[in-house]
Amino acid sequence: MTRPLEGIKILDFTIYQQGAEATRMLADMGADVTKIELPAWGDFGRYIAMNGITGVSTYFLSHNRGKRSVALNLKTEKAREIVLKLAEQSDVVTHNFRPGVMEGLRLGYHDFKAVKDDLIYASASAWGQQGRACQRAGV
Repeated sequence: MTRPLEGIKILDFTIYQQGAEATRMLADMGADVTKIELPAWGDFGRYIAMNGITGVSTYFLSHNRGKRSVALNLKTEKAREIVLKLAEQSDVVTHNFRPGVMEGLRLGYHDFKAVKDDLIYASASAWGQQGRACQRAGV
């Protein structure tokens, strides 16, 4: 049976619950989701509700099933090049960082649009993109 989002490729920079759950739902509907994680640590959600025997986080697994992961140090030029190559083959880029974080990495909306004009860029920070609370961290 074909799922509704088969053939859609998503580049996922989300962390914790809000973004990870959204892209998990897209993966469940057939999207090909590639999650970008930090080297050494990965997504911090990997350490929430970790099973003491297996060392596996059921929290992380429930929000990230059906995804592939790649660890990249986004502060390096090599990682940026890899991300932009992945973006050329993607339909959607999503993140849930505070406003300005992706731009500071030179991976903001305009950076992605320069490599693929029809790319959908979905940003969902905890407190919105503008306003007094927009720079507050969320979990």
